[in-house]
Amino acid sequence: MEIKNLMLFRLGLLILALNGVSSATLSPTGINYEVVALMAIKSNLHDPYNVLENWDSNSVDPCSWRMVTCTADGYVSALGLPSQSLSGSLSTSIGNLSYLQSVLLQNNAISGSIPATIGKLEKLVTLDLSNNTFSGEIPASLGDLKNLNYLRLNNNSLTGACPDSLSKIGGLTLVDLSYNNLSGSLPKISARTFKVVGNPLICGPKASNNCSAFFPEPLSLPPDGLKAQSDSGSKGHHVAVAFGASFGAAFFIILFLGLLVWWRYRRNQQIFFDVNEQYVLEVCLGHLKRYTFKELRAATDHFNSKNILGRGGFGIVYKGLLSDGTLVAVKRLKDYNIAGGEIQFQTEVETISLAVHRNLLRLSGFCTTENERLLVYPYMPNGSVASRLRDNIHGRPALDWTMRKRIALGTARGLVYLHEQCDPKIIHRDVKAANILLDEDFEAVVGDFGLAKLLDHRDSHVTTAVRGTVGHIAPEYLSTGQSSEKTDVFGFGILLLELITGQKALDFGRAANQKGVMLDWVLSLSLPLYVLAECC
Repeated sequence: MEIKNLMLFRLGLLILALNGVSSATLSPTGINYEVVALMAIKSNLHDPYNVLENWDSNSVDPCSWRMVTCTADGYVSALGLPSQSLSGSLSTSIGNLSYLQSVLLQNNAISGSIPATIGKLEKLVTLDLSNNTFSGEIPASLGDLKNLNYLRLNNNSLTGACPDSLSKIGGLTLVDLSYNNLSGSLPKISARTFKVVGNPLICGPKASNNCSAFFPEPLSLPPDGLKAQSDSGSKGHHVAVAFGASFGAAFFIILFLGLLVWWRYRRNQQIFFDVNEQYVLEVCLGHLKRYTFKELRAATDHFNSKNILGRGGFGIVYKGLLSDGTLVAVKRLKDYNIAGGEIQFQTEVETISLAVHRNLLRLSGFCTTENERLLVYPYMPNGSVASRLRDNIHGRPALDWTMRKRIALGTARGLVYLHEQCDPKIIHRDVKAANILLDEDFEAVVGDFGLAKLLDHRDSHVTTAVRGTVGHIAPEYLSTGQSSEKTDVFGFGILLLELITGQKALDFGRAANQKGVMLDWVLSLSLPLYVLAECC
């Protein structure tokens, strides 16, 4: 067994070693500017649990570092350090990571001001600094982030006014500034969800205070004018009472209608999801869209069989076309009301919400009704690696060796993120060519987290019912039921063999007398093991 794993491991190294570092991030003297910026960030942070231990100033490639995600070209695209007990301050050098698309630093104890240099990150889509102790004002430079969708600065100690520059960002989906010490009036921010609760000094239409709230001074009369008014006082009093009662009734009617409209608006804007109490603090669905069943039924032409993309253990995946012209993949779960169904739905939503990476399938939205549970993903136009390796479809280019190497690297990065950067770590348990999808750029995207199992860092393995695909299941997992990261490493090794041979792991071979398991065939080769070892 050790020999098998050694062979797969060395084979993986052979392919991964072919990857180079993007020269665009290197200075004429060979210094990687992104490494310098990341090391400056590390030096400003106190890391009690050494989660940044492998950040090395002598490295020329930060893409292998924990909590760092890179593009296919080797640029740092995401910095994910949520819930790592970090303190200290955030270095201004973060502005030098010009390819950053996501910054997730929530649930730490980082203090000081928010660096204004963040405004230089033109590609930034998600900025989450919530639940820290940041102070000072919100930088006006954040208004320069034209691609920003999600901004979460809630539960800090920020002061001052909300910058007017935020109103210049047109594509905002979520802005959460709640529970700070902000003051002044609010700019008109065109976000689908905008939260400012917990800022008692703020005023504006979304706040509890009205910026123009004042009461008119009472009318004062000279003492000698009281007698002149006594004759008409009684009649005027009755008129005033009648006018006041009518005005008060109209005011309350308008107030009631206004509250009704506001409630309906909030109901449409906010995302509600019924989960167990233990999930309330762990599941973050603010970035997901909730679809109606009617929308998804229309998108899939009433779940027509001609739109079926694939079938899995927990449901069928359909190709769908939304009303705005967006192509999606809709996974319709089955048996949701029996053991595993509802739990499966909650697990998959939670898992994919927490795992955000370039090489992981992103969950776009969901739908839940009394009788239905559906998940919505982006549509992958180039299908799966399995279909591209084995199905000769006219008009589809073959996967050359450059593409296959890129697929291997992308899959490896996705799995490393699941194992090393997710907390709790995630074990896929069914890594295979059919579960690796290809986006429009032929970038590998690891899909199907239906079999994934959340695993706390404190545990090295988890015992469950054995699930997976025959030919891809690690022998120790099959015999003991205990899965760990090594389970996915084994599956990744089989995937590499599929990429190299273009064959299925099971029923390997073209002739009738060649059917068998691919790994057995590899081990039966006359090539000595030391030859493979030395070539790596």
